[in-house]
Amino acid sequence: MTLSLTGRRLIIIGAGSHTGRLLARTAAAEGAELVLAGPDPRKLEWTAGEISSPVTVAPVDLADEESIAGLAAKAGRFDHLVSTAAMPANGPVAELDLAAVQRAFSAKVIGPLLLAKHLAGQVAEDGSFTFFSGVAAWRPSPGRAVMATANGALAFLVEALAVELAPVRVNAISPGIVDSGAWDKLGADKQGFLRATAAKNPARRVGSTEDLVRAVLFALTSPFVTGTVLHVDGGGRLV
Repeated sequence: MTLSLTGRRLIIIGAGSHTGRLLARTAAAEGAELVLAGPDPRKLEWTAGEISSPVTVAPVDLADEESIAGLAAKAGRFDHLVSTAAMPANGPVAELDLAAVQRAFSAKVIGPLLLAKHLAGQVAEDGSFTFFSGVAAWRPSPGRAVMATANGALAFLVEALAVELAPVRVNAISPGIVDSGAWDKLGADKQGFLRATAAKNPARRVGSTEDLVRAVLFALTSPFVTGTVLHVDGGGRLV
């Protein structure tokens, strides 16, 4: 098995996000050939513009099986697929919107299943799939029932897929509170929230996109790791 990304073909779904962009730049610097995928073509082109080597841009909607089949046709043979996709449907159970709930499960459960369906036949035997779960599955809170359930379902899905797709490896990354841009919506309250979170975490800090990319690279290049959730949460799920 190859422990380097040099010459390996990597599909990144969510390549327009903060984490996806950093992963794309890092993987390209290590010699990977990239397929940048996600729902917003403009963000994908933005990421592509940050990379000096040639890339393939492939818009995809994980809620649309035809779109996923189109990604498979465009991507061809590949070595690794990483999906950072998330479409949260937060709020009290009594106020949940069915369409939003379905989108959340498309990103975390149905979409990964369909990615396996359409792309497992194209991945190298020593390749892998890596999906993003999240700490909410292990630390549920009011208003996060859908997030907790979808992320928890994904954790079990990677175990099932690791068995069914073997020897192709399947893993998940479970981020905790990470300063990846998702909390910018808090405005002036953001820094106070992050400081309070850091004070409670056993690691005594919040995460960074660099932490997540390191974990992804470990999952991609560790041939004896499969069916595993890598918790990148500073121990936040424990407190």
